[in-house]
Amino acid sequence: MPSPPTLTIELDRASPIPLYFQVARQIEQAIERGDLVPGSRLENEIELADRLGLSRPTMRQAIQELVSKGLLVRRRGIGTQVVHGQVKRRVELTSLHDDLTRGNQHPTTQVLAHEALIAPDEIAVPLGLEPGSTVVRLERLRFAQDEPLAILRNWLPADIATFGTEELEERGLYGLLRSSGVHIRIATQRIGARTATPEEAKLLRIKRGAAVLTMERTAYGESGHAVEFGSHIYRSDNYSFEVTLVERS
Repeated sequence: MPSPPTLTIELDRASPIPLYFQVARQIEQAIERGDLVPGSRLENEIELADRLGLSRPTMRQAIQELVSKGLLVRRRGIGTQVVHGQVKRRVELTSLHDDLTRGNQHPTTQVLAHEALIAPDEIAVPLGLEPGSTVVRLERLRFAQDEPLAILRNWLPADIATFGTEELEERGLYGLLRSSGVHIRIATQRIGARTATPEEAKLLRIKRGAAVLTMERTAYGESGHAVEFGSHIYRSDNYSFEVTLVERS
């Protein structure tokens, strides 16, 4: 079994930020950067505490902080291991595939459905389509680091969904739209939460009734017409949305 990597952790003992939190945050950043990959072992807690000049309860609290976040797991006879880096996604007009690629999360996709059908009213309305219009329905299971992360359900006007299933497995939806000359400029988005259905729990490999994050988005192209309606769900144990808040004077 390979030796655990030696982490560089710098502590500011004059800071009001608790030492355990400083340690936990720097380990979390090492996971986010990919310095600690899934399956990596951490140094022994006692040895790490001694090396940093910290008490054992302080180090234990730092590790527990990351265990509670689902980033680390303690295994008897093995030690503390990295599970995976939680995907943190800023609320911006980007695609999940592009965000995962930028974060070195190695996205892969399984296409569950790719079909043309008459748009139901609840889909035709957000897309601004006439009754009886044809749409293309997509359902995909998105993986990050070989772990299922999200179920992506999308509906698009049939005239712009000109790509095939193989292309959907290899590239993100927004990238395919850009390649065909469709550029998304603005979108309305709603974020929520609910419990997973039995089918969703099976696909995402989570417990039945576990909480999932939800996101509905209607995206508009340069012409001002809707080009995509999406209804996505995400595992809440390794995915989160980030929002920057600015005070208005």
